[in-house]
Amino acid sequence: MAEARESRTQKLKGAYVLVIGGSSGLGFAVALAALDQGAHITVASSQKVKVDRALARLREASPNHPTTIQGFVCDLSQPSELEGNLAALFEAATSTAKLDHIVLTAGDAVPIKPIADTSVPEMLAAAHVRCLGALVIGKIAPKYINAGPKSSITFTGGVMSHRPMLNWTLQAAWGSAVEGATRGLSVDLAPIRVNCVSPGAIETELFDNVPPAARGAVLDGYRDWSLLGALGAPDEAAESYVYLMRNSFVTGTTSLVDGGRSVK
Repeated sequence: MAEARESRTQKLKGAYVLVIGGSSGLGFAVALAALDQGAHITVASSQKVKVDRALARLREASPNHPTTIQGFVCDLSQPSELEGNLAALFEAATSTAKLDHIVLTAGDAVPIKPIADTSVPEMLAAAHVRCLGALVIGKIAPKYINAGPKSSITFTGGVMSHRPMLNWTLQAAWGSAVEGATRGLSVDLAPIRVNCVSPGAIETELFDNVPPAARGAVLDGYRDWSLLGALGAPDEAAESYVYLMRNSFVTGTTSLVDGGRSVK
């Protein structure tokens, strides 16, 4: 009985996990959580300096970890290069073994502005990383991931798709598209599982971009969003991704991690 219980708590031990966008913020927290579960970790980011920094942090956090920790550069921002860049990433990440889990947390800055002031190119650009990235991963990933319900792909949406604020229409639109792609790909790629995590305000390095003079008020505003009066912690949000990797009977779903924002 003890042996069976141990196997249930170590479902990621020895698994090969790729986190695209894993160099910082929520993606790094997911990579670290999977590493703590005994997984082999590959992180990808758009800049080599970010990849190198993430690898150093992961190795420092788990100096005696027996599994592989590696990273590669992959830019998702240019549609004409998107499929080629992802294919090159998957080839590099699977040089020794196929993947068991793919997580997409990458996202670029989307302008918060009235839709009346948003150009069509800006509208399209907002979809490149989060939405087109997810679709192209769905297109080419089956060649590089083990087939079966123990394998998974997890995308990242956002609570704005469920409870948008003023001038967040782009985020709501493309986040909803990611959730739709999740449902469609769960059918197309079965028995590989496809899910999505939709986070609320998570306290990551993204808030470092807010001018210091305004940061306190901005953080307080996000705390007021939730029923809990708090921002989410990256390590707690990462637990949702770990759950979706571990549970082989969950597919086509979106997991909300928003502190109750969607119902407030």
